[in-house]
Order: sequence, then C-alpha cells, then structure tokens
Amino acid sequence: MTLSFFDQFMSPTYLGIPLMALALSLPWILFPKPSDQWLTNRVVTLQSWFINRFTQQLLLPLNKPGHKWAAMLTSLMIFLLTLNMLGLLPYTFTPTTQLSLNMGLAVPFWLATVLIGLRNQPTAALGHLLPEGTPAPLIPVLIVIETISLFIRPLALGVRLTANLTAGHLLIQLIATAAFVLASTMPTVAILTATVLFLLTLLEVAVAMIQAYVFVLLLSLYLQENV
Repeated sequence: MTLSFFDQFMSPTYLGIPLMALALSLPWILFPKPSDQWLTNRVVTLQSWFINRFTQQLLLPLNKPGHKWAAMLTSLMIFLLTLNMLGLLPYTFTPTTQLSLNMGLAVPFWLATVLIGLRNQPTAALGHLLPEGTPAPLIPVLIVIETISLFIRPLALGVRLTANLTAGHLLIQLIATAAFVLASTMPTVAILTATVLFLLTLLEVAVAMIQAYVFVLLLSLYLQENV
C-alpha cells in the first residue's frame, strides 16, 4: 500500500518506451491558435487577455533589455501552469513532480541570467558577491557564503516546485484512500473525509497556479539583477 502511493510519480512507459516526451508535448495541443479574423471566440479572447496581463505584470520590475525575455518567460509560465493543472486530473501523470525535469528547466535559465550579467556588467555582477561596507576580516567568509547562495538558486527553484506538487498529490491520494476505506464502515466519517478532499483539491489547484507563477517570478528577479 505504501509503495503504491509513489507509483503515480514514476515516469510512464509503454512497451518499454518512455512517454515523457509525449507528456511534455501534449499540453501545447490544447491551446487554441489565434486566427487572422477580427472577431475571435471567447476562449481565444480570454487566453490573449490572460497572456497580456501576465506579461505586463512580469515586465514591471524589469528594465528595457529584460523585455527581450518576455516571450520566453510567458511561454514557460503557460507551460508549467498547464502541466500542473493537467496533473490534477485522474489517471494522469504530472511531469513537474520529477526533480530532473524541474532542474533541467531551472539550471539553464538561471545560468543564462548569470552569464548575461557577467557579459553586460561584470563589475556589478561580481559586486553582488560582496556587500558594500563589509569589514575586511569578513570579506573571505562573505564571498564564500554569497557564492554558495548563488549556486543554490537553481536547486531551490527545482526543489520548491517538486516538493509542493509531490506533497499535494500524496495528500490527495492518502485522503481519497481513507474516504474509500471508510465508506463501508463509517459513512459519516467518510463524508467528512470527502469534504476535506474536495477542499484540498481546490487548494492544490491554487498551489499549481501559484508555483508556476513563483517559478517564473523568481527567474525574472534573477534576470533583473543582471540586466
């Protein structure tokens, strides 16, 4: 029973062929494509409004050179949001519960922001490693601490997304199993458990959206430091 709870996080395979690529490419098919017509349907209008509002909020703290990242960060936000939301459906696989995938997204983006800072403003980028006014005896220690904190950033991005989604899925499965077992013996308790499960599902929908937003927001903050 305990092992079956973690089976939902295993990468799906069919006849020995991993289906991770299919799970990552399928969400893009669900989005309606904008047309050249002047009048569009409500779904496309709502999608365009959401993308425009999110892009505006994302670019507020960034200066003009950082606006080049708008399309990439917005696409990443929509991609993560779709994967997280589809993972809440029954009998589905959530790729963002895999730490390897999240690290594969976090490390290249973080490394790109660092390299851009070192190329455009190397003095300011290296200046982040040593706060102004630091006493001379503390300079070597602070440089080591700031360097470690810099390299921990992509790990924190990946682990945060993985841990939140994994914990939520485990809680949903545990409470759903408890409600199913108690349905025949204690119906009243089972109804209360099902109510808690419904509220937890609503919470997980919010967590799925918030974690996708936080992932991209932190990347934009890292970008702001280096452009």
